[in-house]
Amino acid sequence: MVPPSNRIGYPAGSAGATIQALSDDATPGAGIRQSEQWDFPLPMAYETLLYEVDDGGVATIKLNQPETRNALSNEVLGELIDGFESARDDDAVRCVVLTSSHEKVFSSGANLSGFAGDVPLVHKHLGSERFVRLFRLIGELGKPTICAANGHVLAGSLGIALACDLIVAKEGAEFGTPEINVGAFPFMIMALIYRNVPRKKTNELLLLGDRITAAQAVEAGIANRVVPAEEFDAAVSEWATKLASKSPLIMRLGKDAMFRQQDMAYLDALDYLRAQLTVAISTEDIVEGVTAFFEKREPQWKGR
Repeated sequence: MVPPSNRIGYPAGSAGATIQALSDDATPGAGIRQSEQWDFPLPMAYETLLYEVDDGGVATIKLNQPETRNALSNEVLGELIDGFESARDDDAVRCVVLTSSHEKVFSSGANLSGFAGDVPLVHKHLGSERFVRLFRLIGELGKPTICAANGHVLAGSLGIALACDLIVAKEGAEFGTPEINVGAFPFMIMALIYRNVPRKKTNELLLLGDRITAAQAVEAGIANRVVPAEEFDAAVSEWATKLASKSPLIMRLGKDAMFRQQDMAYLDALDYLRAQLTVAISTEDIVEGVTAFFEKREPQWKGR
């Protein structure tokens, strides 16, 4: 029997991902109904996400709980961690796009019911650790990431968006940290906001809890660009395709350096970056890239 191709909703980062067989009544993200017996393990089925990798090496992770406006429950955060790990470990993936299936909301942020729930405090504390793991995972992914903000980016989801390298916002999307309005505060995402947004603007967002438009988000340094709805998918695809075409080795070296140097003292950062430049110069890909430039052809990356 020829194994069926990977289905949307299941990680593509392992060998087993391309040989999963589902019964006719199975739906993406609904779990494995029936599977053929293969020699390698089948991947986990996602309940809150859709996951796919296209032929160009772009992995798309799509939040898919419209009934909760993609509230960031422990389950959602856990599956986001798994999805990004799958993309990290899949050599075929060159770029990751994070987006939402909801028409108007990227994510409404943390699941507020968890704050007031009758759960031991230690469990709430341990649950917030998933934010830390996810932020670090995205930063250390070694592959470029785009947040395709096709709807409102609120509360904790603003931190996830800012953890990504680039943010493309659909016209009409709003950004904000409204936690203060319900007696909470955006502690977990504060560090990311202050590292991306000027201090006084960050103070305004955190203390007032007001939303800003996509255009204002670009002006504040939160988003890179805002695109009309009819051009949004094409704009995201254009950037993702361009990122996926770069040398994966040099991209990894560069991404690692971007993440590590951001909090170094200035002189320490210069020393570290000089060492990273020396490593990059020693690769075959940098020679190929320069050679291809002078020969006016597309480079053939070797990954070494």
